[in-house]
Amino acid sequence: MTHFTDESQKAIAELARQDAARALQEDVGNGDLTAGLIDPVRRARALILARESAVLCGAPWLEEAVHQLDPQARITWLVAEGQRCVADQVVAEIEGQARALLTAERTALNYLQLLSGVATTTAMYVDAVKGTRARIVDTRKTLPGLRLAQKYAVRTGGGTNHRIGLYDAVLIKENHIAAAGGVAPVLQAAAQLMREGAAQAAFVEIEVETLVQLDEALQAGATMVLLDNMDIPGLNEAVRLNAGRAILEISGGVTLKSLRALAETGVDRISIGALTKDVKAIDFSMRFQEL
Repeated sequence: MTHFTDESQKAIAELARQDAARALQEDVGNGDLTAGLIDPVRRARALILARESAVLCGAPWLEEAVHQLDPQARITWLVAEGQRCVADQVVAEIEGQARALLTAERTALNYLQLLSGVATTTAMYVDAVKGTRARIVDTRKTLPGLRLAQKYAVRTGGGTNHRIGLYDAVLIKENHIAAAGGVAPVLQAAAQLMREGAAQAAFVEIEVETLVQLDEALQAGATMVLLDNMDIPGLNEAVRLNAGRAILEISGGVTLKSLRALAETGVDRISIGALTKDVKAIDFSMRFQEL
């Protein structure tokens, strides 16, 4: 599991608060008609069960979904964030107002299922490249409105975040190269942008499709290069040609089956859209017990 700083934990808590508020409004609207059948003073205990093995992720979101409806509810985690759980394991116990728990149930489980799915998938890819220098990196292929939550889940699963959006880094792709008139001119423009301080970019990266383009990018001073859809022989040659000058990243058509061979070429990063795009939610359920 990735360890988060106190500052990032505060940001995560605020993100979870905002996400949960939006999701509860979407689900509850003017009121939960079915939960209204329950005596308002009745209390309940609920167990959160994992129905399959997973890396647990999404605790801050589940807690917010419950506490925004019952601030006094008590939540006890039996499996910590980022730890693995197994099928039929109780991962949390909740005690609070029965109405609130019933209303919060779907929103809380939706976040836990989605984010645990991302973290679990990421952990599988991270495990597959152990012993190599390659790091597993996410992309911007996220569910609209949930990008930051999904990128948090990638980190919880042991992966690395790429740029958050269009505003925090420069990633020069094929159409940018064409529009700027070539590899060298677009890198010159990026260097000028950075010198002028007009944008606070975390990095400048350029995507290339051929070894000729890679050589041109390196000659123009590129320090981070994305190798798009290259085969294994091409990647081996790219690593040799690069000779450690730039950070090399692979993208395009990466699968769990092909991952190890790609990592063993010696590249530094492998970005995978499937971490956040093709999400298989983890099955969790909530079961009530009488107090």
